[in-house]
Amino acid sequence: MASGNDMKAHSGTYAGFIAKLKWMVPLIAVIAFIVVILISG
Repeated sequence: MASGNDMKAHSGTYAGFIAKLKWMVPLIAVIAFIVVILISG
């Protein structure tokens, strides 16, 4: 188990991950939508 000493590093890493996730999920959804349109058209 991880000790409590690395919580500051963990919080920074988690915040960076969430910030990237906020942008990547909609971007992937738009790309997938474009691909579906291209395939169906």
